Parts: sequence; C-alpha cells; structure tokens
Amino acid sequence: MPDHDEIVRLYGPWLARTPQDAAALFEGYAGPWWIAGGWAVEAFTDVARGHDDVDPSIPRSDVAGLRRHLSGRLDVWQADDGSLRPMVEPEDTLSDTCENLWLRASGADPWEYDVILMHTTSTTWTFKRDPRISLPLSEITWTRDGIAYLRPEVQLLHKARGLRPKDQADFEACAPLLESGPRTWLRSALSMAHPGHAWIDAL
Repeated sequence: MPDHDEIVRLYGPWLARTPQDAAALFEGYAGPWWIAGGWAVEAFTDVARGHDDVDPSIPRSDVAGLRRHLSGRLDVWQADDGSLRPMVEPEDTLSDTCENLWLRASGADPWEYDVILMHTTSTTWTFKRDPRISLPLSEITWTRDGIAYLRPEVQLLHKARGLRPKDQADFEACAPLLESGPRTWLRSALSMAHPGHAWIDAL
C-alpha cells in the first residue's frame, strides 16, 4: 500500500476533516456509523497525533443507504486494492474485495472522507482477516461528545498487521489505558490472527 504522500501524488489531495465534520455529514443517516483510525485512538488517549484523513466506518451491507444519504452532495468511489472506481449508477455494486470508499464533491475537488467498510450482521462484528474473531456489534464502539468511536482494542487489532511507526505509537499510547477485559480480548485476538506478534508479550 503506498504511503499517504504517494497516494496524494497519484490520486489528489485530501481536505482536512474532523470527527465533528463527519458527524455533520452523517446527520440524519439511518444506519450505524462510527469513527475509526487515528481519530479513534486520539479520542481514547487524549494524546494528539497527526491525521492524514478522517475515517468514518459503516457495515459493508449499508453501502446503498450511505449512497442515498450522500446523493447530490458527495460522490462515492470504491478504493479497491490500488484502483479507484466511481459508483455513479444506481445498479453499481460493491466489489467483494473493496474495503474503503473515498468521498469527494467532484473530480475537481479534494477527497474528504475515507469510509472504512466492516463485516457485520445486524448483531455481530467479524474481523475481516480472521472470522474466528468477533464481537457483538454493540460492543465495538464507545461514545464521546455524542460521536461513536471504534473501541481501541478493536482498532489496535486492525493496526497490528501493518506495524508502521504510527501504529506502534498508537499501541504505546493506548495499551497502558486498556482495562483488564479489553486487554485480555486483544491479546487473545492477536494470538489467533497474528501468532507471535510483539504486542502479545507487551500486553
């Protein structure tokens, strides 16, 4: 996966957005949504960090509803393994491998949001890289100032494979603040999805 600077060079710049901006965008949206990524880490730790973008997240099954909600405001593009494809026709469907939707007002405008798609049913979240790992959907988020955020232990599980410097920094900021239950869950999930991962002993 190219780094942020290379993505900007290839596909264009990103507009600086915040969770509060996302909340305004999702006002009136009928489905569940939450903030993932670095903003979720910062909300949990109160440790300021840099942000390339803001990552709202929704269930994969709710893409049609999101498109209806955004109609006339932002275009929806599938960001799928290095390629971008606009979803412009009502019958356009999500590819099986797509994990992100990029949003912008038009081709002449910067990107505004990177929507992360998660595997869920109406009641259960399942980790995309290992279906043995799941949680009740109601337990993967927490709320601060009226905005739902992905819980830190779930966010760290998603970050564990990349182990970029910012992922390690996020782990070091979050880990000391995790209570016993989330800490135990993350250690178990890492042992299944990433045996031998350095964070297992650190937890």
